[in-house]
Amino acid sequence: MVTGAVAGGVLGAVAPEAARSAEVLGELWIRMLRMLVVPLIVASIIQGVGSLGDIRQLGKLGGATVTYYLTTSGLAIVLGMILVSLIKPGVGADIAAAVAPSGAEAVVDIGWLDLIKGFVSQNLFASASQGELLPLVIFSLAFGAALTTVGENGRLVLNFFEGVFGAIMKLVHLVMWVGPIGVFGLVAGRLANAGGLDGIIALLVGLGLFTITVLLGLAIHAGIILGLILHFGGQRNPLTYVRALGAALTSAFATASSSATLPLTIEGVERAGVRSRSSRFVLPVGATVNMDGSALYEAVAAVFIAQAWGIELSVGALLVLSVVATVSAIGAAGIPEAGLVTMVVVLQAVGLPLEGLGL
Repeated sequence: MVTGAVAGGVLGAVAPEAARSAEVLGELWIRMLRMLVVPLIVASIIQGVGSLGDIRQLGKLGGATVTYYLTTSGLAIVLGMILVSLIKPGVGADIAAAVAPSGAEAVVDIGWLDLIKGFVSQNLFASASQGELLPLVIFSLAFGAALTTVGENGRLVLNFFEGVFGAIMKLVHLVMWVGPIGVFGLVAGRLANAGGLDGIIALLVGLGLFTITVLLGLAIHAGIILGLILHFGGQRNPLTYVRALGAALTSAFATASSSATLPLTIEGVERAGVRSRSSRFVLPVGATVNMDGSALYEAVAAVFIAQAWGIELSVGALLVLSVVATVSAIGAAGIPEAGLVTMVVVLQAVGLPLEGLGL
C-alpha cells in the first residue's frame, strides 16, 4: 500500500496527464470494495453473534462480558472523535484541494427523527441496494441472536453464513492483494488534480497529523482508560498484567491478529491470577467481537476524511458512525486487514466518499 501511494504521488507530481488516466485503477478498486460491503457486513455480524452460543444461556458472566466489550469500544470511538476534532488533521484548504473532488457535499446531516427511523427498514433489499447499512446492521444482530435460540435448524443456517463469510473474506484478500494498484491510481489522480508537489507536501502534513492522532488515541486508550478500568474495576496492578502478557503482546504486533494470539493471551492472564473459567470464556469472545483499536482508528479516519473533503458531520451522523464502527467489528475482529474493509462500511454508512481510502 505504501509503495503504491508513493508511486502514485511521484506520477502525480511528474506526469499529471498520465496520472489522471491512472485514476480509473483506483475507481475500479473502490467499486470492488463497495461490491463486498453488504454481504460482508451481514455475514460477519450474523456469524459473529452466532459464535456466542444461545444468548439465553449467556448468564451473568456472558452479559457482563458483552457489555464490557461494547463499552470499551464506545469509549475508544468517543476518544478518537474528541482527539480528531481537537487536532483537526484534515482541516486546511490545501489538503482539501489535494484530495477532494469538486462538488463534494458540504454537510452530512442526519436528524434525530431520521436516525430513529433509520434503525428499521421497510425493505431490506432496497436498503442493501441503496447503501443504507444501519438497518442491515440492526437486522443482522437480531437475526444472528434469533438463530442461536432455535436449536439444530439455527445451527445449519449459522453454518451457511460462516461459509459465506469465509468466501467473502477470500474475495477481500484478493481485493487487498491488488490494493497497491488501486491506491496508486487514487493518489496519482488526486495529486495530479491538485498540482503535483504542492499537493504531496500538504497531504503528507495532514497524514502525519492523522497518524499522530491515531497513535495518541491508542496510547491513551490502552495505557490510561483500560489501565484505570483494570485498576479500579478489576483490583489488579496494570504493570503486573503488562509483564505477564509480554509474549502475547509481541505475538499481537507480529501477527496483527487477536485470534492468532489467543492461546498466549489466555496463558498470560492466567499467569497474572485470572481464573481459567473466566479467561477461557471472556477472551475467545473478545477475539470474536472486540476491536477497540480498529474502532478508534475508523472513527478518526472517517472524521479526517470528512475534514479533508470539507464535509461537516452532524451529531446524528457522528452517532451513526459510532454505532456502525462498533458493530461492524463483530465477526471481523481478529482478522488481519479487516480494519480497512470495515472502514468501507463506516464511510458508506454516513455517506462519505470511499475515495478517502486512498489517503
